[in-house]
Amino acid sequence: MLSLLVLAAVAADRPNVLLVITDDQSAPHASAYAASGDIAGAVPKSALHTPGFDRIAAAGHLFTHCYAASPGCAPSRAGLLTGRHPWMLEQAGTHASSFPAKFPTYPDLLEDAGYFVGFTGKPWGPGDFRKGGRDRNPAGVDFNRHRLKPPAKGISNKDYARNFETFLNERDDGQPFCFWYGAQEPHRPFADGYGRSLGKDPADAVVPPFLPDTPTVRSDLLDYYAEIEYADAHLVRMLDELDRRGELADTLVIVTSDNGMAFPRAKANCYEYGFNVPLAVAWPARWTDGGQRHDEVVGFVDLTATILEAAGVRDPQTPNPTTGRSLIAALGGDADAWPGVAFASRERHSSSRHKNGTYPQRAIRQGDHLYIVNDRPARWPAGDPQKFDGETLGPPHGGYHDIDACPTLTELIDRRSEFNDLFRLAVDKRPREELFNVAADPGCVAPLIGPTVKPGPEVVAVLSELAERLEDERERTGDPRVTGDGDIWETYPRYSAIRRFPKPPKTLPE
Repeated sequence: MLSLLVLAAVAADRPNVLLVITDDQSAPHASAYAASGDIAGAVPKSALHTPGFDRIAAAGHLFTHCYAASPGCAPSRAGLLTGRHPWMLEQAGTHASSFPAKFPTYPDLLEDAGYFVGFTGKPWGPGDFRKGGRDRNPAGVDFNRHRLKPPAKGISNKDYARNFETFLNERDDGQPFCFWYGAQEPHRPFADGYGRSLGKDPADAVVPPFLPDTPTVRSDLLDYYAEIEYADAHLVRMLDELDRRGELADTLVIVTSDNGMAFPRAKANCYEYGFNVPLAVAWPARWTDGGQRHDEVVGFVDLTATILEAAGVRDPQTPNPTTGRSLIAALGGDADAWPGVAFASRERHSSSRHKNGTYPQRAIRQGDHLYIVNDRPARWPAGDPQKFDGETLGPPHGGYHDIDACPTLTELIDRRSEFNDLFRLAVDKRPREELFNVAADPGCVAPLIGPTVKPGPEVVAVLSELAERLEDERERTGDPRVTGDGDIWETYPRYSAIRRFPKPPKTLPE
């Protein structure tokens, strides 16, 4: 128990922190984006209504260009928790491995400063934090005791909002809190037809340009929207509880997602729909001019820096420093304080290649442009096309396990002759470098460089600038793929199921 003197010192000018992170939700899939107007891909409120997210946006700030640290959940969450690029985090920078205890997380730092910390739902993961020398999840203390009957298959039975209420009841009077609400939703699998069962109209679904516009895909999107709404409903209950207690104004609320939607060419890819995630931020006691929209580029490491500054906590900068820039000055009106750039990376997602091989990507998002480096272009980005079923080689397109199994993927495979271009966008090998103007091409389907594209001088200048800045950041922060042994990523153990794939031909380069 903390003394009243310590509690008073800790609470002075420091907000509570409520971090809300859904699982696999792309921007702009929240109804505040449709209300904001002129945002490509926004979904009408008739198909997707998120009053909790919208409430935070109305009370504070709505962001159109927030970028997760990775297009996959475990490394993305590790980047947010530590304020470091995933390539700086060893095993925690990949999927389903461990989380070395030497990397401090913001819940740990806030707890050391007197905060009461906890989480409900999905924290950091998948992976085994104990293998990294930790005795609890990096997101804090587990509050998952209360359960409920979910409305559909695929939805968690955790009563997130009631668990949050229990968390609040167990802290000391006057003690500030740091809570992580990790909704499992809208992670797959979805209950087929769940969205239509709620009265959603397939005509209201907004089909991204990299997916086929078919009834199957539209229904799949409605199921995805319905799960987003379920997660948001618990946020509404949490905000109401804070309001009832008179603590909402003194709470920094951040609502986002760990990576993009679980559809082909989205999740597990450093394209816009893979790592551009929703973001709404409010701290009513600090920012009184609510309803602001921001189109500046920000990243997850900036959210970590914002939390630490708000709480008055310094990162010990061991074994390497945080990399983000706090948004507090920018949201206070300092136009020169915006980060203006975001970086992302991925190594391994699912078990999708021979000997659990990775597909390393690095990306920089700045201005209107997205630049991607695929460090192993000879590998299949969505995973090897074929796998072994027991001792027997499976069907030719039975792999692609970096795309979550879903009706949309099945549609692409089964109708690949009809939708050949979209199928190839999802699964074909890619060049080492990719460049997109995402202001004009948010679906990232029209590359500005490539074997069949002759870039003009303006594109060449943008390519040179972004390539240099990404390379500088990788060198500055010690990315093993440019400063050491990049193959270290192939050696980190995976603590989830591992599939078997045919050995690639020796003639293929790595």
